[in-house]
Amino acid sequence: MLRVVVESAKGLPKKKIGNPDPITSVTFKDEKKKTKSIDSELNPVWNEVLEFDLKGTALDSSSYIDVIVKDYETLGKNKFLGSTKILLQDLASGQVRSLPSKNVPLVNESGQNIGATINLVIGYDAPANAATNLNDPQAGDVVDDGGGEGGDETLPDGGQSGSMGVSSSSGQTVNLRQKLARAQNRHRLINKPQDLQIRVRIIEARRLSGNNIKPVVKVHVAGQTHRTRIKTGNNPFFDEMLFYNVHMLPSDLFDQNISFRVYNSYSLRADSLMGEFKLDVGYVYDEPAHCILRKWLLLNDPDDESSGAKGYLKVSLFVVGTGDEPPVEKRDSNDDQDDIESNLLLPAGVTLRWATLSLKVFRAEDIPQMDDAFIQTMKEIFGGEENKKNLVDPFLEARFAGRKLCTQIIEKNANPEWNQVLNLQVKFPSMCERVKLTVFDWDRLTGNDAIGTTYLNLAKIASSGGEIEANSGESEVGFLPVFGPCYVNLYGSPREFSGLPDPYEDLNYGKGEGVAYRGRILVELSTKLEGKADKTVDSIPNDDILVVQKYQRRRKYCLCASFHSASMIQEPGEPIQFEVSIGNYGNKLDTTCKPLASTTQYSCAVFDGNHYYYLPWADTKPVVVVTSYWEDISHRLDSVNIILYITHRMQFNLEAFKTAMLAKVSDNQLVEVWLKLLNQFIEDLESFSTPELEGRSNLTTLDIQIKKLRDSTLTSIKDGARRMREEATEIRDTLSDLEAWADKLKQLAEEPQNSMPDVIIWMLRGEKRVAYSRIPAHQVLFSTYSEQACGQHCGKTQTIFLQYPMDKTKGLKVPVQIRVNMWLGLSAHEKKFNSYSEGTFSVFAELYENHAKVFGKWGTTGLVGRHKFSDVTGKLKLKQEYFMPPRGWEWESDWFIDPEKALLTEADAGHTEFMDEVFQNETRFPGGEWKAASEQFTDVNGEKSRNPAEFDCPPGWVWEDEWTVDDNRAVDDQGWEYGVTIPPADKPRSWVPAEKVYHVHRRRRLVRPRRRAALPAGAAVERRDQGDPEGWEFSSLIGWKFHRKERSSDTFRRRRWRRKMAPEDRLGAAAIFKLEGALGVDTEEKEKGSKADATKLFGANTPTVSCFFDRSYVYHLRVYVYQARNLTSMDKDSFSDPYAHVSFLHISKTTEKLRSTLNPTWDQTLIFSDIEICGDPQNIEHCPPDVVLEFYDNDQVGKDELLGRSVCIPMVKLNPGMDQTPKLLWHPIIQKGQKAGEALMAAELILKDKSGESDLPLVPPKRAENLYMVPQGIRPVVQLTAVEILVWGLRNMKSYQLASVSSPSLVVECGGQRVESAVIKNMKKSPNFPSSVLFIKVLLPKNEMYTPPVVLKVIDHRPFGRKPVVGQCTISSLEKFRCDPYVITAEGAMSSKMALMASPLKHVSITMEETRQLLEAQEKETVDWWSKFYASTGDREKCGPYLKKGYDTLQVYDRELENVPEFKGLTDFCSTFKLQRGKNENGDDDPTVVGEFKGSFKVYPLSDDPGVAPPPRQFRELPDSGSQECLVRIYVVQAIDLQPKDNNGKCDPYIKISLGRKTIDDRDYYLPNTITPVFGRMFEMTCFLPQDKDLKISVYDYDLLSRDEKVGETVIDLENRFLSRYNSYCGLPQTYCISSINQWRDQLKPSQILENLARLKGLSKPRTEDNGTSLTFNGKDYTLAQFENNKEIHQHLGPPRERLCLHVLRAQGLVPEHVETRTLFSSFQPNLSQGRLQMWVDVFPKSIGYPGPPFDITPRKPKRYFLRAVIWNTTDVTLDETSITGENMSDIYVKGWMPGMEEDKQKTDVHYRSLDGDGNFNWRFIFGFDYLSAEQLCLVSKKENFWSLDKTEFRIPPKLIVQVWDNDKFSLDDYLGTLELDLRNLVAPAKTPEKCSLEMMDVLEMEAQKTDLAKSLFAQQSVRGWWPCSIEQDGKKVLGGKVEMTLEIVSEADSDEKPAGKGRDEPNMNPKLDYPKRPETSFFWFTNPCKTMKFIVWRRFRCLFIGLILLTIVFLFLAILLYSLPNYISMKIVKPLS
Repeated sequence: MLRVVVESAKGLPKKKIGNPDPITSVTFKDEKKKTKSIDSELNPVWNEVLEFDLKGTALDSSSYIDVIVKDYETLGKNKFLGSTKILLQDLASGQVRSLPSKNVPLVNESGQNIGATINLVIGYDAPANAATNLNDPQAGDVVDDGGGEGGDETLPDGGQSGSMGVSSSSGQTVNLRQKLARAQNRHRLINKPQDLQIRVRIIEARRLSGNNIKPVVKVHVAGQTHRTRIKTGNNPFFDEMLFYNVHMLPSDLFDQNISFRVYNSYSLRADSLMGEFKLDVGYVYDEPAHCILRKWLLLNDPDDESSGAKGYLKVSLFVVGTGDEPPVEKRDSNDDQDDIESNLLLPAGVTLRWATLSLKVFRAEDIPQMDDAFIQTMKEIFGGEENKKNLVDPFLEARFAGRKLCTQIIEKNANPEWNQVLNLQVKFPSMCERVKLTVFDWDRLTGNDAIGTTYLNLAKIASSGGEIEANSGESEVGFLPVFGPCYVNLYGSPREFSGLPDPYEDLNYGKGEGVAYRGRILVELSTKLEGKADKTVDSIPNDDILVVQKYQRRRKYCLCASFHSASMIQEPGEPIQFEVSIGNYGNKLDTTCKPLASTTQYSCAVFDGNHYYYLPWADTKPVVVVTSYWEDISHRLDSVNIILYITHRMQFNLEAFKTAMLAKVSDNQLVEVWLKLLNQFIEDLESFSTPELEGRSNLTTLDIQIKKLRDSTLTSIKDGARRMREEATEIRDTLSDLEAWADKLKQLAEEPQNSMPDVIIWMLRGEKRVAYSRIPAHQVLFSTYSEQACGQHCGKTQTIFLQYPMDKTKGLKVPVQIRVNMWLGLSAHEKKFNSYSEGTFSVFAELYENHAKVFGKWGTTGLVGRHKFSDVTGKLKLKQEYFMPPRGWEWESDWFIDPEKALLTEADAGHTEFMDEVFQNETRFPGGEWKAASEQFTDVNGEKSRNPAEFDCPPGWVWEDEWTVDDNRAVDDQGWEYGVTIPPADKPRSWVPAEKVYHVHRRRRLVRPRRRAALPAGAAVERRDQGDPEGWEFSSLIGWKFHRKERSSDTFRRRRWRRKMAPEDRLGAAAIFKLEGALGVDTEEKEKGSKADATKLFGANTPTVSCFFDRSYVYHLRVYVYQARNLTSMDKDSFSDPYAHVSFLHISKTTEKLRSTLNPTWDQTLIFSDIEICGDPQNIEHCPPDVVLEFYDNDQVGKDELLGRSVCIPMVKLNPGMDQTPKLLWHPIIQKGQKAGEALMAAELILKDKSGESDLPLVPPKRAENLYMVPQGIRPVVQLTAVEILVWGLRNMKSYQLASVSSPSLVVECGGQRVESAVIKNMKKSPNFPSSVLFIKVLLPKNEMYTPPVVLKVIDHRPFGRKPVVGQCTISSLEKFRCDPYVITAEGAMSSKMALMASPLKHVSITMEETRQLLEAQEKETVDWWSKFYASTGDREKCGPYLKKGYDTLQVYDRELENVPEFKGLTDFCSTFKLQRGKNENGDDDPTVVGEFKGSFKVYPLSDDPGVAPPPRQFRELPDSGSQECLVRIYVVQAIDLQPKDNNGKCDPYIKISLGRKTIDDRDYYLPNTITPVFGRMFEMTCFLPQDKDLKISVYDYDLLSRDEKVGETVIDLENRFLSRYNSYCGLPQTYCISSINQWRDQLKPSQILENLARLKGLSKPRTEDNGTSLTFNGKDYTLAQFENNKEIHQHLGPPRERLCLHVLRAQGLVPEHVETRTLFSSFQPNLSQGRLQMWVDVFPKSIGYPGPPFDITPRKPKRYFLRAVIWNTTDVTLDETSITGENMSDIYVKGWMPGMEEDKQKTDVHYRSLDGDGNFNWRFIFGFDYLSAEQLCLVSKKENFWSLDKTEFRIPPKLIVQVWDNDKFSLDDYLGTLELDLRNLVAPAKTPEKCSLEMMDVLEMEAQKTDLAKSLFAQQSVRGWWPCSIEQDGKKVLGGKVEMTLEIVSEADSDEKPAGKGRDEPNMNPKLDYPKRPETSFFWFTNPCKTMKFIVWRRFRCLFIGLILLTIVFLFLAILLYSLPNYISMKIVKPLS
């Protein structure tokens, strides 16, 4: 199916006379389709969809469409305007699903541009048989969950693909859903929970299986189920809209599916499900316009795999997100006969194939402990063996498409071998995307715990082959899902086991980013089509297990990470160390691994003197070394790195290109940037190819397939880029293609088989894990293949922000920022590391000697619980003798004392200013007096500190101030904060500022600033004091905090001993990779046999590695912070008080604090002089450290709140003389993962020479003490600019602090200038400002990129001189207000009506002629306002003869009038700006709207020369701003798709209108049970503008008992309509009629309106000549003939002069007569459409006079018709019974009804005992129904349930259902057959029963398009003949009988003239029905005994009867004989008479 959406055209050429009536035709392969024509329009908007059925053939790459725009002529040929040809090769290649073609130029016949453009969108669904490749997994590739959040996937197995057996080179897929398109489509929705709505319209079903069924459809979406009403028959018509409102993450919703199930409501049994269909919500959202319109779904049986279609369901689906507007459904006239097959949602070339995904699960390793060791310990006590590491019972569960399978459970095994294959049976191609693998730990008693989850994404391990133009002729690149054998890594919560509940458990279910490695599983996946596996779970044969051995070959890898800095720490506390691990190697807390030097030494954080803390590593950087063993997958990771290398280079250039576009550089420069980008891109693609795979170890099938796919994609991108370089004309338009290529490359770089785990860096504080970062191994991996194949950070220093696990605040706080240099490579290549390493590596063993002070003497006696020699923690006992160097290493020197450097660096190092801090502590008993605490002075962690008096000023420093109490924290006014001590702790954990009775501890912070004194010239910098000569460090307690000078309070001291090691045989840095294992262990302990702690000891004492830099370089940094914009407001007064902390490595500075602004301009240079950075300057140049700015809102009380964070990369100058200057650029400010503003800044880092300061750039000018400005050359260049502000008024101001805003004024701030308007005296009386224009001159940057925003503040003037800011608004861009002051615009005098009112006019009365009344009455019958409406919407069949009469149509806009582009939002006089106020009370982030400002701006440059006269002012001749009384007419036509409010899925809507203080409540006219009500109501109101400017139209739902609910409302700004120069107060009709339904309704005649327009535009009055048939206006001549030449001239038209004036007016771009479609919104889902309302409004000022009569838009009424069906005879009816006498017979009767009117079922009498299937009835059915002939639907009103209050209206197609039944007296009647006839579309009957067969009915379905077969009974009136009845047997339809009927449709009037009775009742006429001549055999045995004797008994048994009679006679004869014989004999003998 090819869909062409013809949207709009612009700038069509005018005709000689008037405007063209454009119509567009699109031709594709000899098939031509046309849009509607649009009358008299140069910028037509069609928005029509033309569909081309491709008849099963695919597009080829040479396909194109021809688009021709013509001028529509009612008579004669349409005139050619312009044409274009669009190539479809992108669609044919499957690269995109839809092709938006915007602003395509139209050319004339000779190929020259005519200056007009057209907008189209072309969509393409490849047909079913377009050879989907056999291996197509993803024909319906559905949803990529945003980063793997989706929980359990139960996605449907919907979707069919092309004929699976065929494969061809074109490889288009049915539904090749490109991820790219999807990502672009979805990125609009922010991933936070929001309101979304799914709408499902169930239209009808066809060909449902089953007999005499009552179908009902149930639709289930996102946990909600709704059902339709129950219908009858196999082709039911539902037409119901179901709404599903959800509030969830879009990514979660797109994973949900929509399931359609059709049930038979008759059957109560389990088999009532007749068929189902499922698809994803995401699938619908990805379609154009987020909807699927009127498509058929193929229903199938979910359980029966082999079954075919169970019927078809026609649906429309919409997903409505924030701000979406669902498109209007168009119901075509031939919609009812549409061909199901060609309009299936998923083409039914084949039903789905069954496929088996075989998942082989071999083994797992490194599974963490999951069970408690309690039982294990019990076992040990009773002599069991120890098995600590295997406390886990793992099994694996695989889930796909709602099915799940599990492997066996292997108990007590951390490295289980399952060796099982799981066979997942799925329908294929599937619409589900991921196989979910979860490893669980089985628990006997409690629920199973998840160990880790991973996904196999089918989209990545399979390819449909359609992603690429397969023009290379080589074999196809598509393949079925295949994977491995390969390890898959699991990530989740940290591995350390604790018996407590795991707070991060969700991570193990795959929700969120896992923070630790949790093992890996070895799996393999393959796909078999067809054929079922015998077992779902089976064991893997041994051969396969052997084969997979080779994939497990390990190589040794070495990872080295040297840490250069750790800064921006905000919470110091205990000492900090970093741990680096890859997989399980290097995990310090996991006892199962070999100990490695994987952690840095502990260091204490030091305050940087400003805001942050950092680790003082100086020139000795800690290094960690981790060796590990993994499979060698370099062939995969090399390719990934090469593609990423190309991508990064391209993206870097792409950013430069975008910046150049933003900065609006000249075209030549732009072309230069663009060419550089393309040339480098093409060159990269040519020169860096991915490695060949031949001869690589562990290759898998997927490797080879992905290689093919990558190569062909890269080739196609390369060719595309070359083509672009040659052919591109407008380079700005290439941006989207370039971005698409970048996305495509990123996608190609995804490697599904990445078995190397990520490197994880943890920050530990004390023993606790605090924050982590995960770095994919390939980023730091070294490769010998090529330089590009090395990871982007391999051997390079990178900056990493660590993050908290499962951080709810999304990075609000940064735990630490580290710079680290990592190198990972095969141990075979470790020599290569030498070239990457910097500095000299040294390895030491270390231990500490401890002393305690007892009675003033130092010694070892008082060491309670401590060892003489221990490790740094003091917990491990060590001895020098027991240390052994690892293998391959030897001691280089003896033990020596080496004090801890990190404690000897003073905190103030490198600073010019410093704050000394100390905390004063007091305690008390609850309720007692505060006394000094035992430790009166402590540091921030509560460790003992000195008395402030003991602090002396260090040499080289001077005090700046005395000790002061710091009260700028969360403290009370004395600076105290209070806490409660909870034992065993001796100090509170948390502090609060308010004192309570139960608080027992309080403290306050004392600070004293000092600054470095200026050194006298030539004085050498003194060396630091080395502290204690013997290297002791002192502490008051045994803890972490040591200082170097002994104090009186110290009780403990220690010193560090170290011993250096050297490698035995190697040189260079690579030697450190040999370090494995621990150094020394106290063997005495071992001998005592305590096994318990062996492991602990083993891992604890690893050697420490550090990297020593012998020289450090000194740099000078300048950070230029110019301004920020659009910050979030944090204070109640709608502003923030922003400042920024600028952090660079271990130093930070703070900008000045600005007051009350969201757009601060700091204009400040921060100078950081003398920064020492170790390492080679060349490396610093390549990856400089980041400058991080954290923006805060300064609060007087409480803590400053973070506004967001931004990162800026400094420009590095290694030679200060370089003349480059950094450029200010906007950097995004990120807050909680969302953008929260932008900052304009730049930074430069300059390497200082030995020579000193001289060659640094000049110091920038100072603005104040220590405040430097941004220097010239970097700051923006400015120009003197005038800003004129039209301040018109304020509207809808909400009250502030409970008082209403009564006398406000407006302050405008721009570029440092400020101007205030006059004060409005009384808002209630007149909300407009008394004087309307303000003017300011400001210096604004010439470059638009740098322009500061304009800030509007509304100030309320209150008593006692209070002037609070009650609302503010930021206008970020002035671009749209810029103008040329010397061009006089049409807005010279802005308003239209207002100017008119200024000059008082005499009242105008419009006299309408009184004749023609009779004429109109007749016309009303055939033509009404609705005819005009339908004629305008293109429903030709509904509008009757209206168009033929030549009457006007109106314009139906599919949006609000304000949103129609031509009318510019009706804000041409003034725009409306929303005023906002800061944070709301409920802490919600979205600021509240508190009012509106009406006004406008004009911005233009001024000359710098004061002598030049200023240009003329822009705002002049303004209308009077007083108030005005108006008459308002509101016409409400109809509503579309209202949100249902009642339980039955409908609502009972009515209209409520409020305007000012008046409201109209239309409750009495509510329309019951409908969501598409046709209101047809007109309301008239009066109001005063501008006070009552907001017209609010609401739709309510009527409820009898409860409160009426609001469905939604829409608000119209009447003032804008009134002031706009587009005359939007009353639309201009097409013709000037003085009678009929189109009577003129404005107050002024067209000629007066034209005169006003001329006066407005400053033109001379229009002149008319020739009795008004010609006119001159604006220098052009117009004649009436030119407008009315081919138009019908009818009797209602007014005088020619007025008609001509109207035609001229319509050419001026004013608002035409229209109906607008307004979206309804409600407060409970503020951004979602609640339905739409079609309506329009007229506003008439009363001062001009009374307007014309209003239109009558009352809805049409249906007509009453009667269907008379005479059942004459039946024949060939199935004989269903066997009589007593053994004959086949049926007691036939016929039942009939019209769908929707089931309660009026009618039956004939019974034709008993039909022996040959014939029945005679002569019986009349009469069905009355209301029929809307315009819509061809019956209107049925009935109560749905007996308790319903109102009748519900249904619109149902007119059908007749006739059924033949067999009558049974004592059991249920038997059903014999049915016949369904559509009266609009009648199957022609057969004349004789012989010709009547079931094929007749199929002909209709096949040839539905040919209307000669399908006749409408409404047109034919009457028809007679034979029709077949069918019945279903074994799934097939068979003939159940034939019925002879006469069908006749009679209108109500005719039925009174020609009456007829039901059955054979009186009046029995028209035609008269005689009693049927039934054969004598037809009777009911029970009531006719004689006939029973005659026909049943006698007929069958007459021989028997005659025999019996004869026998009886003989028998009697014999009996009498026997009786009388003795008598005779005796008589004979005796003879008595004788």
